[in-house]
Amino acid sequence: MTDTDVLVPWPQLDRRHGPWPDGVRVHVWDGVTPASELPQDVLDAVEFWVMPYAVPDADRLLPRLPRLRAVQSLSAGVEKLQPQLAEGVTLHNGRGLHDASTAEHALGLILAAQRELPRWAADQVAGRWEPHFTRSLADSRVAIVGYGSIGSALETRLLACEAEVVRVARRARPDEGVHAIADLPELLPGLDIVVLVLPENPATVGLFGPKEMAALPDGALVVNVGRGRTLDTEALLAETVTGRLRAALDVTDPEPLPADHALRHAPGVLITPHVAGGSAAFRPRAERLIVEQVRRWAAEEELLNLFPRP
Repeated sequence: MTDTDVLVPWPQLDRRHGPWPDGVRVHVWDGVTPASELPQDVLDAVEFWVMPYAVPDADRLLPRLPRLRAVQSLSAGVEKLQPQLAEGVTLHNGRGLHDASTAEHALGLILAAQRELPRWAADQVAGRWEPHFTRSLADSRVAIVGYGSIGSALETRLLACEAEVVRVARRARPDEGVHAIADLPELLPGLDIVVLVLPENPATVGLFGPKEMAALPDGALVVNVGRGRTLDTEALLAETVTGRLRAALDVTDPEPLPADHALRHAPGVLITPHVAGGSAAFRPRAERLIVEQVRRWAAEEELLNLFPRP
């Protein structure tokens, strides 16, 4: 490739991973620094942009990149970004970067809920010593709804904890032991835990609603580490305020969840503020992906993680 301009979110990647390919001019924008501080000639030249991670309005730069040909997001979910891209601009997501972090967090939520860690933490602060038996993850039947790379990483961890895993995806894959989402009505009554790892799209918004929750047995745990809108908040609230179901959520609808939202105070509900993907494992993996994508871009090779247009 002839000389090309690339925009990345972090400086000094070449110091940690080796020099950039010949002909690649690398510029840095972290998404926090005002875009006005980027020289206009740089914006006019950028062809490949690696977007800053966890900067909600980073897409504001898109209209200012007239020569853009490819965008790399460090997030796995890019459904809302795709419609903003001009025809001919390819989109590549961060598939795989968050697998370990999200799987760890999902496992942590499950263990915290099953072993009542929030209660013991409150007892520690209050000076109480009131032991009792709790539920266990071992021997529990856990469905992973949205079984993909994150689901696979979670399954590995669940099996190590001696749980039984039920794989569920949009379509059945009998050769891999994966059920279709259409099979949920038959599966739900026999589950102890449901983990949602779903992307947000027209087919998944509200997918886990009143009927699905009503089909779960008393005391079941609903976990969401995918997208908040795939779970019906009001239906979940109705089931948790009575104590019939429990929940452990890293994503919510709305998000952020208002400080006075009733779900925050429902019994048996544990909420974390959309942090599942943001562990120390993320940055090194993201850096390696950026460096590899820039290398491929310079060599005119196919970029990884192409997100297909509908």
